[in-house]
Parts: sequence; C-alpha cells; structure tokens
Amino acid sequence: MQQLPSRLLENVVNEFGKLPGIGKKTALRLTLHLLNQPNEEVESFVSAISQMKTDIMICPECHNITEAEGLCGICADERRDHSLICVVETIRELIAIENTGQYRGIYHVLGGRISPMDGIGPKNLNIDSLERRMQESTIAEVILATSTTIEGDTTNFYLYRRLSPFGVPITT
Repeated sequence: MQQLPSRLLENVVNEFGKLPGIGKKTALRLTLHLLNQPNEEVESFVSAISQMKTDIMICPECHNITEAEGLCGICADERRDHSLICVVETIRELIAIENTGQYRGIYHVLGGRISPMDGIGPKNLNIDSLERRMQESTIAEVILATSTTIEGDTTNFYLYRRLSPFGVPITT
C-alpha cells in the first residue's frame, strides 16, 4: 500500500485492517469516511465501541453475551424450554439460530471448536460448564449445532463421548 500523508491516518487504517474481512483498501475507505464525518458522529461511533467493551458481560450459565449482571435474556426467560440445549461454537451461530425464530430451547456457547492445528483443544472450550449443566439440570436433549468442518466434526465426536454417559439423546 502506498505511503499515507499522515501517521495518524495510517494508525487508524492499521487498526481497521486488524478486523476480520477488512483489507487495507477497505480500511482506508472506512478511515477516510470517518475523517469526513462530523465530530459528533465519530464520537458517537467511538463511544458505542467503548461502551460495548465495558458493559457487555458473559452469561455465567450459557456463555452468551448480556448487558446485565447474571443470566442472559435467553437463560432467564421462563417461557423457553430449559430441557433442550443447543450447543453452538460461537455467539454468531446463536444469533443466527435466534433470528430464525424457530428454536425455543436454551443454548451453550463453546467459545470455538477443537482445532489442533490452531492450538485449540477441549480445555480451551466451555465444555466443563456444559457437563455441569447436564448434572445440575433436567435435560431431555442436546443438539450439537457445530460447523460441518473437520474441526466441527471432531468437536461433535468429542462432545458426544463426554455427554453420552448422561443418557440424554444427542442430535446434530
């Protein structure tokens, strides 16, 4: 990429470039867009990001995000079927399933998938807390909704072996 006329501009371009799916050209386009916006809009943008980082917490039950101390809105919702757990890799999949409006159970967010090539093993995922939930609650079914990749299949196989002793149907 060409030399930029300002070190400050270059710093912002570099920071945007760290985001997934954002190359240098897009980072420069976003930076120049922000530079041309009124100060109030840029301050609002920065404030929203800052507030997100300070005010979003992780649900102690399912590892979803929440803005309140304690359980997330899904875990706290008495109308949901708490005997049905859908296991997802990340919050992104949880959001996608929720957007369908078809699932009325609860979730468990693993925080990734087993990937030895990336140095991610079972100890790096929220599997122990899933087992704890299985022990402490009356679960009728576990749905494994991991990706259809080698890593996702490995994660499913590992979870199936860990959860089978509970005698609960496990579906994918």
